[in-house]
Amino acid sequence: MQLYRDLSVLTARPSRDDMLMVPHHLFGVADAADGWSVGLWLDTARRVLDDIARWRRTAIVVGGTGLYLRALTRGLAHIPPIPREVAERLAREAGAAGELALRPRLAQLDPEAEARIARGDLQRLVRALAVAEHTGRPLTAWHADTRPALEPGAWRAIVLEPPRAPLYAACDARLAAMFETGAVEEVRALMARGLDPALPAMKAVGVRDIAALLEGRATRAEALAGARRETRRYAKRQLTWFRNQAPDWPRIETLDPDAQWRSLAETAGAALP
Repeated sequence: MQLYRDLSVLTARPSRDDMLMVPHHLFGVADAADGWSVGLWLDTARRVLDDIARWRRTAIVVGGTGLYLRALTRGLAHIPPIPREVAERLAREAGAAGELALRPRLAQLDPEAEARIARGDLQRLVRALAVAEHTGRPLTAWHADTRPALEPGAWRAIVLEPPRAPLYAACDARLAAMFETGAVEEVRALMARGLDPALPAMKAVGVRDIAALLEGRATRAEALAGARRETRRYAKRQLTWFRNQAPDWPRIETLDPDAQWRSLAETAGAALP
């Protein structure tokens, strides 16, 4: 979400002073109406990383969205577009007969995906089944046919995983500060443009709750509470993703920025200032 110049405050994008201190890339480069995909971001990130490498510099890739990280380190499958009606039909079937009605079909077409998708994860279940039925090829096979942007052995990964209670407290405090320093005005400006609600920027954490405030459907306290709740849920999903997808990556378990920097230097084995 920090791609979008429209959401500087609500996405906690680095400040202007931070960005002048050291070169930053792909922050605030897109308009909310553009609706970047993972594929577009990956292609752009590849070019940026190539440029940094030509200058013989070390790139530090930061962020917390597992899908983007997976695309960068494992590659992105170029799956043919799946007609909306296919996914909608499967979603209706699941709604009428239940998730378990779809699982045997997916198990026959893509047993690896069926075994990997957690119970209750209807979105991923429908996606896997839609791909398998429409393309005649399992989603697992599409994912296996990829090339990562970062070659194995050419990068190191570190997970920031502070204790959950202080992390949630920091999230709550940051949301309160955002409400006081321009987040509400950012969402007001987005709403005034009449953008498609399906665009990624319109789905940013906090946008829906602030929109409810601006439309008179929630008080300021209710909107803040809702945004805090969604932020904590997102943080929990991030922690769960890294715990499941990257259990062997080294961890930094502190919220203190100076301590994080020291730990990063020690873990990476680099002489950082």
